[in-house]
Amino acid sequence: MSAVLQNLLKLCDTPRDNALLRFGIANEYAKAQDWPAAAQQAREALARQGDFSAAWKLLGKALAAGGEATAALAAYHEGIAVAQARGDLQAVKEMTVFARRIEKQLAAAAGQGDS
Repeated sequence: MSAVLQNLLKLCDTPRDNALLRFGIANEYAKAQDWPAAAQQAREALARQGDFSAAWKLLGKALAAGGEATAALAAYHEGIAVAQARGDLQAVKEMTVFARRIEKQLAAAAGQGDS
């Protein structure tokens, strides 16, 4: 565990615990490729601030990297709606690209099962 992550974790459940802290922790877990922990912390960030576009994007990334394509797609779709409501067009574009990739992967996987 990195020193940065250890320091951030010390702030959990203190008055400084907020969406940005949890997002930072999720990012650190993502850097370490601990996808379940990254997804959990992204969810914690969203529990504190549901309109946090970057947390939605990170949640989708963590779920996809962790092999949960369907859950990742759902996170991206919800994140896209949130980002559109906020006018965060860059996040909309990015999550749309990621969602399309997953949709193609799922369609390809479904097609392989038919043969």
